[in-house]
Amino acid sequence: MNDKKNEITGAALYTPEQKLRRDQTVWTLVQGVLAPLQFLVFAISAVFVVNFLLNGTGLFAATVSVVIKTGILYTIMVTGAIWEKVVFGRYLFAPAFFWEDVVSMGVIALHSLYLIMLLAGWGTPQEQMWVALAAYAAYVVNAVQFLKKFQQARASSTSTPFSADEMSVGARV
Repeated sequence: MNDKKNEITGAALYTPEQKLRRDQTVWTLVQGVLAPLQFLVFAISAVFVVNFLLNGTGLFAATVSVVIKTGILYTIMVTGAIWEKVVFGRYLFAPAFFWEDVVSMGVIALHSLYLIMLLAGWGTPQEQMWVALAAYAAYVVNAVQFLKKFQQARASSTSTPFSADEMSVGARV
């Protein structure tokens, strides 16, 4: 009954049972480690991508960095889906994280389009890097969504303080 009330009203981010599962699963820690790693790789890669687009130099570094960022994204998405299954009982689109998951699908699609373009040799390197930059813009939107969700969870939490791994950019709170 509590789960249904949460789904319908959206009154609380977690039911007490979901919060307990969130706090007990190793997948919360995994998300907490991967999220700041992904953000760090994103920040470094964004510098390489923008440098290439502005100066026409550093294509190899930019390419490698986008491939690494994409690999970390795939990893955090798979482990995040497992986390969501443990906490909410479904792999994706749990009501509490529905819109974050929708935007995440767009982020994955753009990163995947970049990889397809790279591997198939479609487009110029500049066009490929513009796709990567679009993927990064979508990632920033998604990271902001998760930060807002963290603030919501923190504001509604009165009994248990959040651990450091829950304060990570893009981590599921």
